[in-house]
Amino acid sequence: MKHHPRVLVVGAGTAGLATARALLLHGITAEVVDRSARAEPAGYGMFLPANAGRCLRDLDLGAAVDKVAHPIARQRLLDHRGRLLADIDQQGLWGDTGPSVAVRRADLQTVLSDALPDETVRYETEVTGISGTTVRFADGSRGTYDVVVGADGINSTVRRLAFPAARTVYLGQMSWRFLVTGRPELQDWTVRMANGRSFLTVALGNGDAYCYADVNRTDASAGPGDWRDLFADFGGPVPDLLRTAGDAYRSPIRRVEMDSPVLPGLVLVGDAAHAASPNMAQGAALAMEDALVLGELLSTATAGDALRAFELRRRERVRWVHERAARRDRTRKLPGLVRRPVLRAAGERIFQADYGPLRTRP
Repeated sequence: MKHHPRVLVVGAGTAGLATARALLLHGITAEVVDRSARAEPAGYGMFLPANAGRCLRDLDLGAAVDKVAHPIARQRLLDHRGRLLADIDQQGLWGDTGPSVAVRRADLQTVLSDALPDETVRYETEVTGISGTTVRFADGSRGTYDVVVGADGINSTVRRLAFPAARTVYLGQMSWRFLVTGRPELQDWTVRMANGRSFLTVALGNGDAYCYADVNRTDASAGPGDWRDLFADFGGPVPDLLRTAGDAYRSPIRRVEMDSPVLPGLVLVGDAAHAASPNMAQGAALAMEDALVLGELLSTATAGDALRAFELRRRERVRWVHERAARRDRTRKLPGLVRRPVLRAAGERIFQADYGPLRTRP
């Protein structure tokens, strides 16, 4: 009789729930713990490029996601006044990988959570210590596992406790996120760019949209004045959208830097392992790819062999996304007189080069 490893997944976000789902498809029931009181409510939106959608189908969740997702047919790049720089057809970009979609973060969380057995996730359960694969919890209890998976995001407790040499690096960008309603004119994925600033809208369906704004800033402080004034010269719908953004969520853009996300019996997945600049929109995709690969390997090999194979299999793909994201960040820092003609002449070729390797399964 095959021995299934005892697995603890720390974190009940996209990475953690997807990992538990991937393991379940291979007959492995994981324990999932999260320090929050409950799954995060409403939250914000997410753009899921086609490789992320493929992951959800591989998790046997395609039909459930289709009910809550909104198809994104095009990515349009404009200057801050609304003049077209590039128009990227998603079918042409991704081919038979599948469609790109947008979804509310809370809806994706619900889809992933509903695909797990009841009581899989224990909320209000905080990890306070790790020794090998023995985990200490805030209530004083302990558990010993074959594999501990840190899926607890960019501020990972597992990474802090078990991988002390890892660090997060501020990338010189501050961001704001918010949702708007009653805006059916906002279609597909549209970004407006000026020197050191960008404003993105992503349609969520039924007149709702997710808005994301960022600005180059040397430090991670909130900065003086109202952040919305930084986009006062943007055209189109931006001024009107900003009037509704008083409660926008602010966060610095950071990257995780570490030599390896694997130790004996321990592995980091998702943003805990490889958070990067969001300009490739690959955070959820990489997390779900991690989940699928880890589930496959743990079902076919011992824990030690599986984790070693996981690191080797994921290394180059994660490196690619980090490098292309950094390259995109450098492009956004170019003066407009350079950036605009480059995107007009080569925008589609750039997208094809960036995403081409991601069309294959991990």
